[in-house]
Amino acid sequence: MNDEIDHEAYKDTWLAQAEILSEALPYMRRFSGKTVVIKYGGHAMGDPALAQRFSRDIVLLRQVGLNPIVVHGGGPQIGAMLEKLQIKSEFIDGLRVTDKTTVDVVEMVLAGSINKQIVAGISSAGGYAVGICGKDGNLIQAERLKRTKRDPDSNIERVLDLGLVGDPKEVNPYILDAFNDGDITPVISPIGLGPDGETLNINADTAAGAIAAAVGATRLYMLTDVAGVLDRDGKVIQEMTMAEAAVLTDDGTIQGGMIPKIETCIDVVKSGVGAATIIDGRVPHAILIELFTKGGVGTQIIRE
Repeated sequence: MNDEIDHEAYKDTWLAQAEILSEALPYMRRFSGKTVVIKYGGHAMGDPALAQRFSRDIVLLRQVGLNPIVVHGGGPQIGAMLEKLQIKSEFIDGLRVTDKTTVDVVEMVLAGSINKQIVAGISSAGGYAVGICGKDGNLIQAERLKRTKRDPDSNIERVLDLGLVGDPKEVNPYILDAFNDGDITPVISPIGLGPDGETLNINADTAAGAIAAAVGATRLYMLTDVAGVLDRDGKVIQEMTMAEAAVLTDDGTIQGGMIPKIETCIDVVKSGVGAATIIDGRVPHAILIELFTKGGVGTQIIRE
């Protein structure tokens, strides 16, 4: 009798789960065999519950036939370690000025503790993951990032010295192909190798975009701490073309830290990636919602 009561109690729940799987199946077929690059960071990485769900989601993507590649950030953790070591750090246009002492700490935190925590999470969820950085296998070859800024008063343009901050110039996807053949998910920290063998600190969004372009990914997903790109009324723009994104940037609708993310998305879609999506990483199972349902939890940039 108790078994019958339990069955009745859970019948609606089981039916709902079956309907979800049925609706997701066409999307799973559509993306089976495809590569998706996921930039992982922000609140989604710092919250233990969200981190656990993220690990499970990555394992699920692999199990249903996708090839997920994870590229992670770690700005807050780097900042905390620098403060602990009493090393001063400053930012210019959202990028951390990086000297030799700072880059050693950046590499230690990104390629060390953070990278291995993510790998351990995926392994605990039943998957196979390997942590690497852009220096491994010559994955990311970079040059020092050159930025200029125009003085609003004198109108004179000056070169900004960001130190050991890198700009990806070439991505060697061979090692990533080998991982995919072995059914292994790579977890990549955005550290690059400079032309003289120096270690370069690369923005995680930029690194993820360069990798997505190099492997011909079908999607780039960038997890953030915001709902997506907002219009002037504060509502999320669910989809926009590259041209529309450029217009909204020029007219000031898109501003601040969202600008470099949009620039990365535009560059990636130009390179041939199917679409790039800025996702609200605070939403549980955000990537699954984007991939396997009609809904969305962010802003997708498409070609046209």
